[in-house]
Amino acid sequence: MEKVIGIDLGTTNSCVAVVENGTAVVIANRGGYKTTPSMVAMTEAGKRLVGHLAKRQAITNAENTVYSAKRLIGRKWNSPQVKQVASTASYNIVEGPHGDVRISLREKSHSVPEVSAMVLAEMKLIAEEYLGQEVQKAVVTVPAYFNDNQRQATKDAGAIAGLEVIRIINEPTAAALAYGFGRNIDRTVAVYDLGGGTFDVSILEIGATGVFKVISTAGDTFLGGEDFDSRVIDWLVEGFRDEHGIDLRKDRMALQRLKDAAEKAKVELSSVREVEINLPFIISSGRNEALHLQRVLSRTDFEQLTADLVQKTVDIMRQTLDDAGLHREDIEDVVLVGGMTRMPLVERSVAEFLGREPSKGVHPDEVVAIGAAIQGSALLDDDGPTANRVVLLDVTPQTLGMMVAGGLMEPLIPKDTTVPTARGKTFTTSRDNQTAVKILVMQGGAIRPTRTSSSGSSS
Repeated sequence: MEKVIGIDLGTTNSCVAVVENGTAVVIANRGGYKTTPSMVAMTEAGKRLVGHLAKRQAITNAENTVYSAKRLIGRKWNSPQVKQVASTASYNIVEGPHGDVRISLREKSHSVPEVSAMVLAEMKLIAEEYLGQEVQKAVVTVPAYFNDNQRQATKDAGAIAGLEVIRIINEPTAAALAYGFGRNIDRTVAVYDLGGGTFDVSILEIGATGVFKVISTAGDTFLGGEDFDSRVIDWLVEGFRDEHGIDLRKDRMALQRLKDAAEKAKVELSSVREVEINLPFIISSGRNEALHLQRVLSRTDFEQLTADLVQKTVDIMRQTLDDAGLHREDIEDVVLVGGMTRMPLVERSVAEFLGREPSKGVHPDEVVAIGAAIQGSALLDDDGPTANRVVLLDVTPQTLGMMVAGGLMEPLIPKDTTVPTARGKTFTTSRDNQTAVKILVMQGGAIRPTRTSSSGSSS
């Protein structure tokens, strides 16, 4: 029987799941890991490496190893987010022919959807080896606050990987689906999703009849674990520069070693009070003298370095509650999603803000893929165990409207409107006897864009 897989295409790690006999199963890769690094590399011999194989050689092949491609997908070259990634990445990010983003590997240029497709193709292969049959259809998750360009680029990546993406669903919605499916509960739930590169908060009403209704959603598509790592990297770089007068960011291999060490330190500080960062022979001085980096980072110092990032997520969560017209006491359960929610400060801040301890019933790394698999099964199987048991009512994450005279946006569909929906409005042309009009659909706030893409979508 044809299977639909659910894929969580993450910034740092990706995960794939499938429903078997009414139960969603997370599929482990060949190494026995249930998550796979979202990394792609090209060796000197021209061989492509994906996942753990790419991560193992990232330090020695830093210039040709891509990570965090999700932060670039669907963005234009001139966006501030792309400029920020390009200034700190160890690999080469260049401008494409239409103002899009390209990644250069071994002198060959790849679009971001192509790179993401390599990760999706690996997820497809992992599922096929487990199921013993070809997989053609998938449900892929994206951050709730992704705009239309980013969603379409993700769908394009699926097509390049040989997958028919039958549905794109929001990550918090998928997590809520996995949390509430089959439990026959009636409650209002907040999903706090802090991953490697993006942050989302969604408020949902889960009904015992299987209706999952999103009330409001908000987020930041450029806030996640990568930013926490960057604070540690900055701390290490500044300390080394003060001591030796050398900027480690100018050396690609040193930068990759710093990134690796910062990520490991961040993970360890979730369970220990302090960690030693020791990087011998990090760089050579002008006198060919090998220099070493050795510093101790405490959990308290790490929390001080990143306190404003955590506060930003709390502020977004407060705004989401306001948009939903709810108070903190109206939230009956909190679901934490994403690897960064293991950080004690994050867990503590969420608990303090909402006045209740988060639910421990879901796995933060696997729950999104599980929800995607459940939705995929429900879409495909009219008579199976998930059929007629899942109804998703999602919302528009951002306001939709039309460009009017002066380059401004006239809102038509407000954010957090349940979809599908339709709205109409009568407009007057600027000239008499005008026979045609160019309609540009916009997404986001009332802005004056400097340039509108050919797709007519702007944010």
